[in-house]
Amino acid sequence: MIKDNLIKVQLRISQVNHTQSVTLVAVSKTRSVYELQQAIDVGQQHFAENYLQEALIKINHLKGQNLIWHFIGPIQSNKTLKIAKNFDWVHSIGRLKIAQRLNDQRPKNLPKLKVLLQINIDNEPTKSGVLVGQIDELITHFESLKNLTLRGFMCVPNPFSSAQSFSRMENIIKQYSNLDVLSMGMSHDLELAIENGATSVRIGADIFGKRT
Repeated sequence: MIKDNLIKVQLRISQVNHTQSVTLVAVSKTRSVYELQQAIDVGQQHFAENYLQEALIKINHLKGQNLIWHFIGPIQSNKTLKIAKNFDWVHSIGRLKIAQRLNDQRPKNLPKLKVLLQINIDNEPTKSGVLVGQIDELITHFESLKNLTLRGFMCVPNPFSSAQSFSRMENIIKQYSNLDVLSMGMSHDLELAIENGATSVRIGADIFGKRT
């Protein structure tokens, strides 16, 4: 099933009118090592996790398979050390303090940690992330964070206005010529996200099935 689902999602991506390269990130939170291995066996390389302790078990079990691990959940200060040591990408930076801790705790023998700012594009009080008006000020601090590479933005839009939100995100990233990653779009709206410039889509249910 997972193999067939991956093929269907890849076909959906290919059928969207776009010119940018799009990375399919499989959201594997709450999924078993067995399920992840099925996806790996048909070529899936990028996996995203929300829950740190669960993720560390999978990373340990599956090491040596040339996988790329993305952390996409909210980050508390007590989690930064293990995230800095075990992940390749972090999508969910919303505070300078967290970026500084990840930078300071990234092991020197690893490549720079690739990071995205999580943008609260709809200014929703229940969501974390950087407000649009705060982006410029926060970005200036990354020049001094030598163990991080700021690559772009991530957003989770209000589902009732996702088209407008995706369009706004596309316009925002165009203002930063040194940023090239726009992480947005999930199972239900990946086409819309790609049409609006997404370079990374985060797909869970349409690969692994609905969570029970």
